[in-house]
Amino acid sequence: MSSATSLFGNYARSDLEFDRGHGVWLETSDGRRYLDCGSGIAVNALGHCHPHLVEAVKAQAEKLWHVSNLHRIPEQEELGARLTAATFADKVLFCNSGAEAMEAAIKAARRYFYDRGQPDRYQIITFEGAFHGRTLGTIAAGGQAKYLEGFGPKAPGFDQVAAGDLDALKQVMGPHTAAFAIEPIQGEGGIREIPTEFLRQLRQICDETGCLLIFDEIQTGIGRTGKLFAHEWAGVSPDLMAVAKGLGGGFPVGACLATEEVAASLVPGTHGTTFGGNPMAMAVGLAVLDVVLAEGFLEEVQTKGLSFKQKLAGLVDTHPDIFEQVRGRGLLLGIKCKVPAGEFVGAARAEGLLAVPAGDNVVRILPPLTITEAEIADAAARLDRAAARMEEELAGKGAA
Repeated sequence: MSSATSLFGNYARSDLEFDRGHGVWLETSDGRRYLDCGSGIAVNALGHCHPHLVEAVKAQAEKLWHVSNLHRIPEQEELGARLTAATFADKVLFCNSGAEAMEAAIKAARRYFYDRGQPDRYQIITFEGAFHGRTLGTIAAGGQAKYLEGFGPKAPGFDQVAAGDLDALKQVMGPHTAAFAIEPIQGEGGIREIPTEFLRQLRQICDETGCLLIFDEIQTGIGRTGKLFAHEWAGVSPDLMAVAKGLGGGFPVGACLATEEVAASLVPGTHGTTFGGNPMAMAVGLAVLDVVLAEGFLEEVQTKGLSFKQKLAGLVDTHPDIFEQVRGRGLLLGIKCKVPAGEFVGAARAEGLLAVPAGDNVVRILPPLTITEAEIADAAARLDRAAARMEEELAGKGAA
């Protein structure tokens, strides 16, 4: 039987079709404009058609797109050097997505202990509510039943505990434990910040036991929280880190960052990627860092994030039947709802604003880092109208 589309049906898509974008705005072919507070799920860090990114793509497109990792790629070495200069890392492995970056981190952690004569040290402990990707390995790492269902046995070697529960963590740890993997702020899990003290305790446990600390900064990284990476707020450095989303500003780019000691475990033949780190992707990544690492940019994100968060808090006060709490840091924000989050996303879309649902009945607010104060005020006004729209609907149902 034929269907209306030749595409798989694994996405619950809206009916919107966008054909152009500029800054924080998306426009449909019939001229309707939407304020994009989803950023392609935290991907379009610099908004749509940022002129510096556009020029970088044009220039690289006329030179070279892809050569494979069988050869040296100078643009990889340049982007790698800029990332290591700005972070804890000594080495970088480029790939195409966040899930691939996490897979590389998991493999590097396990191989690290294999090389040290401890092949049975493969367990990765992760934390409830986590989301690390959709490969068979990363859904096992996340451990959420809704992502695991129907795909056969869960890949072994992953255990989940509640974030912040040291006693539970210590009960699960054993001679097989290789690493902990954690998001400093759970994105898909509902914009839930991991307490700074717990991140510091994880680092201390790793230092005492020789375990490795993996940070998943796929959604929180590249300036999203007002620091280049969210773990900087806690003053804690990992041994491995997965990065993607904002790094490419809309182009598929992922990276696994590591200390030199850990990176040494992936020798030729142990891991690879066909497309990862191609010259086009590297040109875009370099252009993103040009902007994000420019003087004052991250400080502006902090200021704008505080302004937006205050406006969202005002909405919680104004609409107590719709909202209950504001979460997040920088421009990684969330509103926990009392109505179904998906329904509020629909109400916001009707007011010309795009947002993203998350776990724990939270609506994610993830605008481009380039959003202006005027656009923040506009976004808050649209969210206010969306909440009022839902209040009217609730009142109507009550009257009925």
